[in-house]
Amino acid sequence: MTSGKTARRQRQAAVARPPVRSTGGRKASPWVLGGAVAVLATIAAIVAVVIVVSGGNGSSSTSGTPLPDAATIQKQFAGIPQHGNVLGKATAPATLVEYVDLQCPVCREYATTLMPTLIDRYVRTGKLKVIARPVTVIGPDSERGRRAMIAAFAQNRGFNFSQLLYFNQGPENGGWLDDSMVADAAASIPGVDVKQLQDAANSKAVADQMTQFDQQAQADRLAGTPTILVGKTGGRLTNLGAGLPSIGTLSQLIDRAQ
Repeated sequence: MTSGKTARRQRQAAVARPPVRSTGGRKASPWVLGGAVAVLATIAAIVAVVIVVSGGNGSSSTSGTPLPDAATIQKQFAGIPQHGNVLGKATAPATLVEYVDLQCPVCREYATTLMPTLIDRYVRTGKLKVIARPVTVIGPDSERGRRAMIAAFAQNRGFNFSQLLYFNQGPENGGWLDDSMVADAAASIPGVDVKQLQDAANSKAVADQMTQFDQQAQADRLAGTPTILVGKTGGRLTNLGAGLPSIGTLSQLIDRAQ
């Protein structure tokens, strides 16, 4: 695992990158953890406590440092209801389901170029609700990311969390999505309990939710990320397959569901 300093340098470089221009999606693949003695003993005990509190290697944190674009993303979701992995009004006439991998560069483009339009045009106006189902396609760091995202769902801030990671995304399997990044993203969201999120990420409840998402992905014949399904709430959703859909196609399907 990369050190905290290295990961932060990677993130700073990643923020300046333009969005990836690809529509092919990220295909799923297997992915693939005496007096003198007393004094010395006291010093050793103090050092041990310091190591435990600091996390030992600097790769994890229970406080975190706010990430770039945190204020922008907070504004983006302000006033929009979040309940678990659902963004928007529960009774919205249209539903969009998204399968995403937080390391996927095409998911990043979808989240940073299409989602802001969908949020302003449809979610904020009560016409659309978005259901997010994070999956693991690229590698072990994706697994860490989705565990943390599901833990953020429990605090009703999973969409803020994922958007922060997309805005600060590094290279696939580059080590940027480490425990330090998880803490930084959580610390960037007002009202989120960082320690609670970190503890929940490795809980049975999160593991059970991951299993459910995997079963739903299998039922929807997930072939890669992002995969988008959209249509009338309570009805059969149109599966657009893996890749980046156009805003025109999404708008047409959402408008048709009204």
